[in-house]
Amino acid sequence: MRRPYYGWVITFTLALTEMISWGIIYYAFSVFMTPMQQELGWSSAALNGAFSLFTFISGFAAYPVGSWIDRHGGRALMTLGSACASLLIIAWSQVTDLNTFYLIWFGLGLCAAATLYEPAFAVVATWFTRRRSTALMVITFAAGLASTVFVPLSDALMRAYGWRQATLILGVVLAVTTILPHLLVLRRRPQDFGLLPDGEPVPVDAPPPSVVGVGVREALTSRAFWVVVASFMLSTLAAQAIRVHFIPYLVEAGYDSQTAAYASGAIGLMQVFGRLVFAPLDMRFSGWVMLGGVMLLQVAALLLLPLGASPVIVVVFVVLFGASYGARVLTLGWTLAPVGAGWLHDQTGSYAAMDGVMIVLSVLAVLVLLLAREGRGVVKVRA
Repeated sequence: MRRPYYGWVITFTLALTEMISWGIIYYAFSVFMTPMQQELGWSSAALNGAFSLFTFISGFAAYPVGSWIDRHGGRALMTLGSACASLLIIAWSQVTDLNTFYLIWFGLGLCAAATLYEPAFAVVATWFTRRRSTALMVITFAAGLASTVFVPLSDALMRAYGWRQATLILGVVLAVTTILPHLLVLRRRPQDFGLLPDGEPVPVDAPPPSVVGVGVREALTSRAFWVVVASFMLSTLAAQAIRVHFIPYLVEAGYDSQTAAYASGAIGLMQVFGRLVFAPLDMRFSGWVMLGGVMLLQVAALLLLPLGASPVIVVVFVVLFGASYGARVLTLGWTLAPVGAGWLHDQTGSYAAMDGVMIVLSVLAVLVLLLAREGRGVVKVRA
């Protein structure tokens, strides 16, 4: 009887560790924003500046991380990243100085580059070719539940023990659940098991596989590429700002922290729902139509916020925004959005100004995307 392909063991292990890592390293921050401001007296812009630094560093480090994994595999890097991230989360629980807080999030940015989607996807790409999209879907579906699980959990820990003890507990959880799985399960490549990607046996005198695609230079010199980049960045600016600030937004609107945490966590559940809905549609519609539809869905969601924060509006927003919130991630958008939204809140005293800015950015993203249609034969876009 043929043994199960080891690539699937790696895939399901990464699905679990990605959900936990995203939940603790990324999503828990929004839960602790308000109590940190109240205790430490830092402004929203100053607090979110550390998170913006985190996203910038994680994006900046993506290239050397990918290069390392290509040469050495992801086992050592992801194990070290998880260990360091756990220590830094624990250090966060003791922080009293803003400069130290920024140093912690600088380090967490490096850890994120070594543990989140980019290295996980690089590992999976080594083990799968024909079934790569299925393996990646397993990981993204699991990671899509990160906020659903860890935002309410973080809030429950915070209400029971305070934000410092809650952060300490999360740091320990991260260490226990991610370090050993990365160390014991991850392996470099299927050839070490005498197999090709997807578990196929190595044929005798097999020719090297050919690579078909668009070269980096060709992509970088195409107008379509840069217009799509601009569209993604605008859309990501809007999505990331509201994603990070959604809990404080609801608390300011009068909801208690527990309800706000459950609403924010439900966005992750709707992310998974959106992927289930859009995945089969991707076989019937072009990437341009899919991407435009996702961005228009985000516009529709954001247009609800200025109408107020009634329970019905919050529920509809969570459904629409969660379904549209996907893999539209660019480092610049992720970097600027949290601190920019925090600065707007500090200047105006409410999140009303952020509502308007996010709507404008989302509409601009759709308009800019339309400009790229002339070059759609050069760059293939998938939502």
